[in-house]
Amino acid sequence: MSELHFLSGNEAVAQGVRLSRPRVIAAYPITPQTIVVERLSEMVESRELAAEFVHVESEHSALALVMGSAAMGVRTFTATSSQGLMYMAECLHYTSGGRFPLVMMNANRSLALPWNIYGDQSDSLALLSSGWIQVYAETAQESLDMIIQAYAVAEDVRVRTPVLVNLDGFVLTHTYEPVIVPDQDTVDAFLPPPDFPPGYPGTFDLLRPQSLAVSAGPGDYAGFKYRQHRDMVAAAEPIRDVGGRFAEIFGRGSADLIEPYRCGDAELVMITLGSIAGTVRDVIDDLRADGLRVGLLRIRYLRPFPSEDLRRLLFGPLRRAAVAAIGILEKDISFGHQGGVALEVKAALYDQAEASAPAGLPPVRNFIAGLGGQDISRGQIIAMFDDLARAAGRDGDEPARSVRFVGLEASR
Repeated sequence: MSELHFLSGNEAVAQGVRLSRPRVIAAYPITPQTIVVERLSEMVESRELAAEFVHVESEHSALALVMGSAAMGVRTFTATSSQGLMYMAECLHYTSGGRFPLVMMNANRSLALPWNIYGDQSDSLALLSSGWIQVYAETAQESLDMIIQAYAVAEDVRVRTPVLVNLDGFVLTHTYEPVIVPDQDTVDAFLPPPDFPPGYPGTFDLLRPQSLAVSAGPGDYAGFKYRQHRDMVAAAEPIRDVGGRFAEIFGRGSADLIEPYRCGDAELVMITLGSIAGTVRDVIDDLRADGLRVGLLRIRYLRPFPSEDLRRLLFGPLRRAAVAAIGILEKDISFGHQGGVALEVKAALYDQAEASAPAGLPPVRNFIAGLGGQDISRGQIIAMFDDLARAAGRDGDEPARSVRFVGLEASR
């Protein structure tokens, strides 16, 4: 039966990996991911987990090793962070293009220079186009649960795509909270060993030989990439199926790619991802008590991006009030333009080819905060909602600035 433990986000990930029974683990420790592979090494040493644990010489080697193992039909795992994820960049494209069903944890951390070990989301957002499914956990519990679900998604014959499970560095990876650890039998029933059908793409089969990592000319290359994109878009339904099945069996979790909070009648809506969503909810409850109609949309999956869900939650027929202004709170910046999440959201909102995109869209503000691990306070979030109220036209005509950097005063 399930047990309640007091775990950090990193330890919760390690427990999720143990319960998923990978056969090969590649480890190259990097802060703040280190505890994940430390705990897994202890589990392998104590024989709690029957796996080959390989301490490789670099992050690039870590992903190359598990890619080779996955090509033989073996369930694998590795983890990384920040510069390590950047070093893996070449292999990220190989694994997604090869349709290898890998699962990797990334401890979100800022990128150099200047050198910084603290958490923001610049690393994973810089690689949104690498072809991996990307999910962002809010809590240690969700971190454990999403590791298990990630294998079910990646190995689904409709998906055949690697999954990157992202945790906010230190804020989530090193923070302890009560976590329900399910029993092995229940997880085994939910996630049986991989049993890929004959000819499964990206898996060697001596009875049905195939070539992997082939070259392709312009015509064939375009066809490969079209199918990769098509199946990534279509992965939304298997993700919902897996999330719904998990919630039914384990009694928690969600099938939603975007999670709404008090949003049905909200006039001012904040969109964010990761662990900061908890603080935003707390602020929303306080502002609601003062009579302000504010709400939250937490993006769980950035790939595949849930465009239709986003438009439905903001503009759909079931809404009880019109949205007057939208804020996007994120821990990154795409230099020379705006935040990467804002670019995703705006692309979805302004897609006029979709019937659910209204002709007159409300103003959108992009709040850049938490860079390099800088704290995002309740007061700053309240100020963001004040900014949205002004953007909605309630408090005068402030000149519109789409991108707002929050907390710069503290760094000067």
